[in-house]
Amino acid sequence: MILGFSEGFHDAAIAVLDGPNIIHASHSERSSGIKHDNTVSQWQKDYVASLSIDRVAFYEKPLLKKIRQLYAGQYNTVFSKRQFSFTPTEYHSHHLSHAAATFQTSPFYESSVVVVDSIGEWDTISVWYAYYDNDLKAVYKKIKSIKYPRSIGLWYSALTKYVDLKPLDEEYIFMGMAAYGKEIPELQERLIKLYEENNLHRGISARSLYEFENVDIAHNAQIVLEKMLNAIFYVARQHSENICYGGGVALNCVANASLYNTSNLWIMPNPGDAGAALGAAALSYGKRINWKSPYLGYDIKKDIDVKEVVQYLLHNKMCGIANGPAEFGPRALGNRSLIADPRGHDIKDIVNTIKKRQLFRPFAPAILEEHASKYFSGNTTKYMQATAKCLHPDQFPGIVHADGSSRVQVVSKDEPTILRQILECWYDKTGCPMLLNTSLNIRGKPMVDTWNDALAFQTEYGVKVF
Repeated sequence: MILGFSEGFHDAAIAVLDGPNIIHASHSERSSGIKHDNTVSQWQKDYVASLSIDRVAFYEKPLLKKIRQLYAGQYNTVFSKRQFSFTPTEYHSHHLSHAAATFQTSPFYESSVVVVDSIGEWDTISVWYAYYDNDLKAVYKKIKSIKYPRSIGLWYSALTKYVDLKPLDEEYIFMGMAAYGKEIPELQERLIKLYEENNLHRGISARSLYEFENVDIAHNAQIVLEKMLNAIFYVARQHSENICYGGGVALNCVANASLYNTSNLWIMPNPGDAGAALGAAALSYGKRINWKSPYLGYDIKKDIDVKEVVQYLLHNKMCGIANGPAEFGPRALGNRSLIADPRGHDIKDIVNTIKKRQLFRPFAPAILEEHASKYFSGNTTKYMQATAKCLHPDQFPGIVHADGSSRVQVVSKDEPTILRQILECWYDKTGCPMLLNTSLNIRGKPMVDTWNDALAFQTEYGVKVF
């Protein structure tokens, strides 16, 4: 039995393997209540203490990271003593942990692997070729890497901060703003120059882009990001048509839409630092991991009357769902979700107001897999990992962005979430095969984890939770 864990910077997490089987994986923030918590929670420590763990794998190499921090002038961090929640028996490099999290959970037996994030120890971008040898051991060969201080992740986070959003938290809002901007070639050139000539760990000076609107900065940053990613993927495709993709930048579902068009692509639903906990455990195990679903966290064991849920939706338009194991990843996929009728013209504003979000922000649709092609054109994924064009935007204004796209979740018959049964019953009653699906949380706070959390949400915000 192997424990992998990530902590120390942001989004701490644990993952436990029993042989090739994932028996648990969870974000610390869910149980601690602290958004992006960088330390393993007490509940997670207690859970691990109840197990007979044989090996403990950490997701990066602390000494290498200290050397890079010294180079970067982060002296307070360098000379502070690092406290670990568990005593590692082995350490794996940051980018290799990301690579393993995506390759060893993938359906591929050989693949190129692309990792793009803010920074590991030194790597900010890495490309690997991975395969299983005759003993079915995972083998990784690094093809290319780009090192600190040049970093796509730092560049995107610095731009997020520049438009007065919170870096390492609200990049997804910056991505959403892009739909409202216009293309400006001169701005794209400036953005590329910022990436190539500046250490963006220190941020962007106020005068760098002062003459441009925030939405135009976001729009052109998205264009530049997609060009940079396509160049990286071109290198990866020279080694395999299969590509596994990891690192925090892999959460950019708009960019992912074009990447799905060029490759046989697998993105593990938790590609950021929390998911690297699973990668560290996978490296320790050494072989392919049995990936079945992302429902791997705290388990709320209770019965739900699907007909009662749908009847409530028909009369009240919206409710919460907290049932079964929590999703391992930043997106609600049906077990900790706020769901709503997507057909009303006012539903987006109502849900945004409850969640204390900017009113321009859209929501994702969850749709029965067999009906997806009738309503969306392009890449529809099981885990909301890419955007697709909505074919009937006037009918479903709550789940369509300003550019006509939607971040679709297709729900298959074998997906282990109560959402499938709810969608089937909803379709039977309404003829509509989809629901609006967003996370059961308030902006700036983690998703609901336990049933007590769900009851507290219900009491505070007046939204019925089943």
